[in-house]
Amino acid sequence: MIISLNWLKKFTDIDMPVDELVKLIGARLVEIENVVDLGEKYKDALIVKIVEAKKLEGSDHLNVTKIDDGGVSQNIERDENGHIQVVCGAPNVRAQQLVVWLPPNSVVPETYGADEPFLLGARKLLGVTSNGMIASARELDLYDEHEGIFEVEDDVRTGTTFASVYELDDFLLDIENKSLTHRPDCFGIVGFAREVAAIVGKPFHTPRWLADLSPNFGNSESGDVEINVAIDDPELSSRYMAVVMSEADGNRKSPIIIQTYLARVGVRPISAVVDVTNYLMMLTGQPLHAFDYDKLVAVGGGKADIHVRAGLENEELGLLDGKKIKISNEDIVISAGETAVALAGAMGGANTEIDENTKNIVIESATFNLYNLRATQMRHGIFSEAITRFTKGQPADLTAPVLFEASRLMNEWAGAKTVSKVADAYPGKVETPVIHVPQIQINETLGCSLDMLQITDTLINAEFEIDVEAPYRVLVKAPYWRADVHIPEDVIEEVGRLNGFDNITPTLPSRDFTAVEPNSFDVFRSLLRKILVRAGANEVLSYSFVHGNVLEKAGQEVNNSYKIVNSISPDLQYYRQTLTPSLLDLVHPNVKQGFDNFALFEINKAHSKKDGLNDEKVPIESELVSLVVANKNSQGGAPYYLAKKILDYLCESLGVKIRYEPIEKDSDDPITKTFEYRRSARLFDVQSGDIIGVVGEYKNSVIKGFKLPQSVAGFELSSAILFDVYKKLKPDYKPLSRYPSSERDVCFQVNENVTFSQIINSATNALQQEKYIAVVTPIDIYEPVDGTTKNITVRIKLTATDHTLTGEEVNNYVDSISNSVVIKTGATII
Repeated sequence: MIISLNWLKKFTDIDMPVDELVKLIGARLVEIENVVDLGEKYKDALIVKIVEAKKLEGSDHLNVTKIDDGGVSQNIERDENGHIQVVCGAPNVRAQQLVVWLPPNSVVPETYGADEPFLLGARKLLGVTSNGMIASARELDLYDEHEGIFEVEDDVRTGTTFASVYELDDFLLDIENKSLTHRPDCFGIVGFAREVAAIVGKPFHTPRWLADLSPNFGNSESGDVEINVAIDDPELSSRYMAVVMSEADGNRKSPIIIQTYLARVGVRPISAVVDVTNYLMMLTGQPLHAFDYDKLVAVGGGKADIHVRAGLENEELGLLDGKKIKISNEDIVISAGETAVALAGAMGGANTEIDENTKNIVIESATFNLYNLRATQMRHGIFSEAITRFTKGQPADLTAPVLFEASRLMNEWAGAKTVSKVADAYPGKVETPVIHVPQIQINETLGCSLDMLQITDTLINAEFEIDVEAPYRVLVKAPYWRADVHIPEDVIEEVGRLNGFDNITPTLPSRDFTAVEPNSFDVFRSLLRKILVRAGANEVLSYSFVHGNVLEKAGQEVNNSYKIVNSISPDLQYYRQTLTPSLLDLVHPNVKQGFDNFALFEINKAHSKKDGLNDEKVPIESELVSLVVANKNSQGGAPYYLAKKILDYLCESLGVKIRYEPIEKDSDDPITKTFEYRRSARLFDVQSGDIIGVVGEYKNSVIKGFKLPQSVAGFELSSAILFDVYKKLKPDYKPLSRYPSSERDVCFQVNENVTFSQIINSATNALQQEKYIAVVTPIDIYEPVDGTTKNITVRIKLTATDHTLTGEEVNNYVDSISNSVVIKTGATII
């Protein structure tokens, strides 16, 4: 963003050197990347009068002119009348013109600063000496007009420097505007000047027309021109205003001084009508747009009926730059009736474009939802000056004074007359709060000792409304253009910034340097991390935000995720409900990199709408740990057991006793949505019965969607619940037995509906009643293809701590366990 120092001076006194001002602005507002001395660029350009213009013999377009420079140029050839000869090929050259002359040894402004600047001299054309050149607007680097020489329309004494007449003895400040995202007012000259005044400690007064939020537009000259506006969805726009003007002359130009100011800040002057909108946008930060009224009525079915609405599916719009775009339902559209005529805040439509035949115009002044426009900007690749400002959040109150000034300038510059009443839709009006800030809070927060006068003067200079509540409390009301000030801390920051944070004496805070005891939950998560790494897994850290496609591929419902309104990327639109989809999204890229057999885990948070909101009305965070194990070259076997092996190791290392139970088919738990219920299990704490998580294989649709190898499984646990279980554990130390163990294998034939976990749980419950150390482990499961039963074999390992077990003791103990399983499951021992 380019800021003209001379333009700033029209609104505030600046009486310090440029380098000092740049340093202050950099310290207290925004970084200035570069400063351009514009006066150096135009130092040699002079305004002269053409006293004679004759065709050059032997040329079909060149003219020999004699110019009067008032005798100011030195060391140059003159005729007997003191005039200077210049050959010119412009078609509009004529005697008695005031033009801009670039003398010999000057640099053409268009090439100033280039690697090879064009240095003029005195040279002969067809045998006639030409001293320098008479410049066009393009050669003066004002705008892209090269058909004729630049004509000076004002009454100026010959020999006057071009820079002094048009205030080009200027400095241009190149602003790094990314740090001003929250300050839409600073994207206009007036707002930036206000900040500069506050920084240097001088009062500032907003121009009267800009401070009047309810301007009197007066009565229209014709009552038969009607225009209606409506905001169909208040979420899309806070305010939309429009007025019709007639008899606008599309061929008229804006004043040259205005053209030079537009050109120096990077805006190409076009016509009076277009320049009004661009001038006010650069001046105030409020973009405007002008429609051809007659075209708008034609596409609107004979009515000027404007609607602000969301885009429709499969809707298309041809833009002013010649491109045709497909509109998204997240775009904001301006329509005439049912027909789209503009992509709101971004660019107008070609179907209502202003051209040389335009006589009646509609001027729009509005605000739009900045988050929608940020998405529109990225979606369609439009980075205009207008959308840059709209995406900073222009205040709705700014629309009225800017529209009023636009109508006045349209009349003055283009001869237009207001012929309708102002149409105004304003559903987003809000009241500015009064903020109470004690003086002591300001000084304690900043670490300074400002008195009340210093505090109030600082805020008054920035045009805050101030009242002092005795004895030491200030009541602050932010101006309408400061939507970023809401709480006392915002006011305190403003006081500190404008006075200069570098002026605060740095002092070290007094604090206790006693070491802080680590949070017990963080210690537990560190323990989980160490155990999983010992198990051979690799930790990853992924974004908490995912694309909607990732949720869909994982089988989760997108509408159960919180959507990010102003996402930093289209790929990061939703909060993830669980960690598993993020891990699955990393499996295929790792396989492509040549990693065939690996395990990934993540310990992090997730958010789901099903979990609801906390007391502060923000989404509840779920503390989770998730793991995925993949083997591209697996030769068979159930991958479920790969994940279960790591899970068992984790729980055994923690000392947590768990049991597995089947997952119900139609569970609405986001964690289970990704898993194939037939080949997965819920994980329960044996002591409390709490559900800890899920382990298993993934659905075929998930495997296909993420391009996973066939041998892939994983688990997802609630680390918060696991921590609660872990905290309640009591030491359960038992010394190792000095006596040998005995093992027996038992095969149970059960109905096909009986699960393996039922057998294990029944056996485990029976073991708890005995005095021996006993462990039950699975051996195999055999199920005939067409059978109604299956065989489940387990191994029972027994150890006594005080003697060597006899064969009879082992047999009795195994029989006891087997009978318990038979009773509870209806099994048959074979």
